[in-house]
Amino acid sequence: MALATIAGTQLTAALKPQLTLLVDDMRARLDSEPTRLDQWKSTHREAVREQRTAGSWTDWAEDQLTQAAVGWLLTSVFVRFCEDNLLLGESAVWISGPTPMLRQRAIDAENDFYRTHQDLSYREWLAQSFEALRDNPATAALVDEHAALNIMEPSSDAVQQLLGFWRRTDDHGDLVWSFADDELTTRFLGDLYQDLSDFAKKKYALLQTPDFVEEFILDRTLEPALRDRPLEGFKLIDPTCGSGHFLLGAFARLVERWHHHAPGLELRTRVDNALASVYGVDLNPFAVAIAKFRLIVAAMKACNEKSLVNAPKFTLNVAAGDSLLHGPEKGGARAIDFGDAAYDKDAVVSALTYSTEDARLLRTILAPGQYDAVVGNPPYITVSDKALNARYREIYHYCKGKYALTVPFMEKFFNLAKGGDRAGWVGQITSNSFMKREFGVPLIEDFLAGRDLRLVADTSGAYIPGHGTPTVIIVGRNHTIIHDDVRAILGIQGEPGAPENPAKGKVWTSIVENVENPSHEDQWVSVTDLPRENLRQHPWSLSGGGAVNLLRAIESARTGDLNDVAKRIGVFGMTNSDASMMVDPRSRRRYDLEPNAFRRWVIGEEIRDYTIASGDVAWFPYEGLNTLEPISHYPRAHRFLWPNRTELGNRATFNKVSYFVEGRPWYEWHQVPKSDDSSSPTITFAFVATHNHFVLDRGGKVFNRSAPVIKLPAGATEDDHLRLLGTLNSSTACFWLKQNSHDKGNGGIGGGIGDEKWEPRYEFTGTTLQDYPLPKSTSLDRARNLDSLAQQLAAQEPATSIKSRGASQATVGDASAEHRRIYGEMIAEQEELDWEVYVYYGLIDHNLTLPVGSAPAINLGERAFEIVLARKLESGETETEWFTRHGSTPITEIPSHWPDDYRDLVQKRLDLIETNPFIRLLERPEYKRRWAGDSWDVKLQRALRDWLLDKLEEPSLWFTQQGTPQPRSIGELAGEMERDPEFLTALDLWAGQKDAPVTANLVKLLSVEAVPYLAALRYKDSGLRKRAEWERVWDLQRDEDAGLIKATDIPVPPKYATADFRKTSYWSHRGKLDVPKERFIAYPDVGRATDPTPLLGWAGWNHAHQGLALATIYALRESEGTPLEELVPVVAGIAEVLPWVKQWHSGADPHLGVDLAEYLTAQLNEKSSSVSVPVAELKNWRPVAAPRGRKTANKTPQSRKAGN
Repeated sequence: MALATIAGTQLTAALKPQLTLLVDDMRARLDSEPTRLDQWKSTHREAVREQRTAGSWTDWAEDQLTQAAVGWLLTSVFVRFCEDNLLLGESAVWISGPTPMLRQRAIDAENDFYRTHQDLSYREWLAQSFEALRDNPATAALVDEHAALNIMEPSSDAVQQLLGFWRRTDDHGDLVWSFADDELTTRFLGDLYQDLSDFAKKKYALLQTPDFVEEFILDRTLEPALRDRPLEGFKLIDPTCGSGHFLLGAFARLVERWHHHAPGLELRTRVDNALASVYGVDLNPFAVAIAKFRLIVAAMKACNEKSLVNAPKFTLNVAAGDSLLHGPEKGGARAIDFGDAAYDKDAVVSALTYSTEDARLLRTILAPGQYDAVVGNPPYITVSDKALNARYREIYHYCKGKYALTVPFMEKFFNLAKGGDRAGWVGQITSNSFMKREFGVPLIEDFLAGRDLRLVADTSGAYIPGHGTPTVIIVGRNHTIIHDDVRAILGIQGEPGAPENPAKGKVWTSIVENVENPSHEDQWVSVTDLPRENLRQHPWSLSGGGAVNLLRAIESARTGDLNDVAKRIGVFGMTNSDASMMVDPRSRRRYDLEPNAFRRWVIGEEIRDYTIASGDVAWFPYEGLNTLEPISHYPRAHRFLWPNRTELGNRATFNKVSYFVEGRPWYEWHQVPKSDDSSSPTITFAFVATHNHFVLDRGGKVFNRSAPVIKLPAGATEDDHLRLLGTLNSSTACFWLKQNSHDKGNGGIGGGIGDEKWEPRYEFTGTTLQDYPLPKSTSLDRARNLDSLAQQLAAQEPATSIKSRGASQATVGDASAEHRRIYGEMIAEQEELDWEVYVYYGLIDHNLTLPVGSAPAINLGERAFEIVLARKLESGETETEWFTRHGSTPITEIPSHWPDDYRDLVQKRLDLIETNPFIRLLERPEYKRRWAGDSWDVKLQRALRDWLLDKLEEPSLWFTQQGTPQPRSIGELAGEMERDPEFLTALDLWAGQKDAPVTANLVKLLSVEAVPYLAALRYKDSGLRKRAEWERVWDLQRDEDAGLIKATDIPVPPKYATADFRKTSYWSHRGKLDVPKERFIAYPDVGRATDPTPLLGWAGWNHAHQGLALATIYALRESEGTPLEELVPVVAGIAEVLPWVKQWHSGADPHLGVDLAEYLTAQLNEKSSSVSVPVAELKNWRPVAAPRGRKTANKTPQSRKAGN
């Protein structure tokens, strides 16, 4: 038996399959009811029209189905909780109960129900328990007209399985899931809220607020608010209440206040008064259901009641809805004058109300200026839904650029609070992204500058479970009288690992214990009172430990800004649809796409340590940089892009309409460089990285948004670029950039925190770089040397070496040794550059470097700061993963094999690190180059793999001498390759053994390189639903090509997700737009009976070749006596590819002299007849699912035929 109330994570995992079952069941019911389906589609169209969503029908419907399914599932959880704790009566059971007798009573009652109502079934029986909740005044709000379970009901079959889940017993006859709990703990519902639905978690950015964070914020909002105003009429709201953590914490405090304030009042009145002071709204209906239930249970306990039977109707001011759309502040809605001064603008802002929303209640709750305290943990995500994004911009004046939800919620929180002398207190933990990213400028300089801030606490270093996004806690009052100082908690060092008890983490403990001590500084934080003026300008820097003084010292050495010498700093250009315009070079060659229409496409992740790694190419149909050419010049690329034409044509223009509406060519880039007077070379840099990486590119490339560029004026020399390159790649520049750039953390919500300061990724923007302070002198010669060494290193990379010199043990060994030598020289030269730049910024007054190129090569772990770090590690003064993560060995002494002059120099550096506070701060891992990349062995394995796969893609292997496609088994391929000595040598190196078995290693090599030929073999059911929408779009595009409809009449199809594919490898080759980039086609289960190895085709075949290959496979298997029912998917594959053959390959084939479209049409009709499946029904074929076992309940009610 598992006590569900203390096993929330395990219960959530166990319920996920039940949720999937319910969603699938409801979807099937929806598809089978044309009238209801039409109603839903009509509602979706209205939601799009009213800007409640821009999502596709599939995604919108999935959200509605998920909400409905969770509604049924959660309500069953509420019932089970009530049953096991006898909250609805001593014998009130429907599903199960806390004792064997009550469990049997539930089953008996169910059977009696069926005997009395012979036309009803499992669903109606479960609904009886919901009616019991509705009939009880205390719980009626859980199942009212706005409950999500009213959206859609499951079939009785699905409900039968849900009942079976709750009735499962273990080997001892005890319930697997029991809710019997004397403490009536409801925290487990928070786990259900956060993790039950992956779809909802992503859509709503579900994230619980830990109790210790909630308590800290309530201490600084609710408590001071209560000190200066009466308890009567006091109101607190959480506009993003989630599962109700803030509401419960506030309720408990208010109950205690009422006990002391009015002990003579009847207990229930005191409790309900406290409950009436608490308000909450959340976008997610099932979050609201959980919050309501938790408040009901808490109120019952506060009334000293043991059950809900005699409990009163509690006041619940909690509603489902979008806090940002309902009840806008005055003037926030669109300015539409209907000549009625009393016109309610909320009707404009939220014209469409979903069934889960009570518009009248939401307007009441969200009216501005009424709350004494406003608290919460708003979502941190950006708004991906284009319609909502635009709507929020209309309502909230400070939403600029690519804003995060932090911005409108900051405005909403303050505007909900009372103004005037008793201004409301506002407290929230939120993403700190606005502090340094450009969208935060108006929020800080225009909005927050006019609010009375009382506390700004950097919590990015604290361990807060689930919060991978760096956060800040902000407390203030909705008042224009501004205090001169703001209490600030400045971060110094992050939490060293995940503490066993996050509430007792070192950083968090330091914050809590010292927030009232403005002169405190320890290893973790500094506490100070910042002048209010410091927080009136963007960006905010909340770094402690002397960082502010060092920043001032660096900026005092400026002789100018980077913007003074650059022609342009920022994004090169944007496609706004990278997934459809980008391919890898092998795919470009495989599909024979015109090479002059593609350019090497650089992304930020490829920019590391003075080099740009190999990568993809992008569609770039421009003469020069900005003269668009007709797509007719590139027919093969046109064919490749055509499936995504609707996706591309519906990109939003700068005028907020689609390309189709504006008349822009659907295939062009969203933005390309203006023709300006700039140099040919480019300095590009990694937009997001843990450290600064700048590289000199000498031309011919295009750059993704993640790789912004610095362009110098025309006539700038290579040396001009290198002067900047050296300074920008220094540790000093890294420090300056981190102080002025947004810390993105280690991977977003739930991604974990950066335990050490060198781990988090930062966002280095062009706007930030414009203000970079340039010193009087630069490290030209060192930068030139590093750039040269980087080019030499690139020539020794495994892929380059194997391509130019072959894949023998000797050539690989020589390249490895040379690579290691050059790498060591680069590490040493970078160290010299860092120390030279300290002099240029006046941070030290004497040069501690050797002449360019004279420092000995060194290994990672041997730099001065690493010796200091190793000593601290040895003494127990610090904990770090620096050496482990970078594959280096910590040393505490200067290596004895170094030349004496270098040893003496490093000792002086060690002394200076000890005595100079600025150098001590800069010589830390967070500012020193990591040299973190894949090891030589890893890169060698990848290079060998690619070389072997390239050999296996040679077209001669995949066509007969007559030019027809030739499917091959891996066994056949092995036989071919065994005759190639060069291939065998490379295979041995890759496999790590001499005379490696060819067939076995090819199976291993090719296992993730092929994607099945048929949609039903590639996608799960969710993916097939999306595929059906894509096929409908393609049919409409063909109608458009025929002049029958306009492009604007075609809906945008949904994007795919990992979960839509049967295997992760399929997703990795296809992506969200299903653009094929795999090397091979898989034909599972249709190979020769005598050859067990997988049957493959070449992905370089065109659609006609693919159709011919399938016809060939069918003929071969039929001749071998394969049962015809096993060949149905092969015929389905011909049907699937045929529309493309008709589109692109009608007419006589120039090589075969046959109209392949006509030929394959005849083949399809013939083979469809042979397998006895009509052509129209072939798309319904599905692979047989593997059987799965299921443990059933020990006792079940009598068999009941499931209804619909």
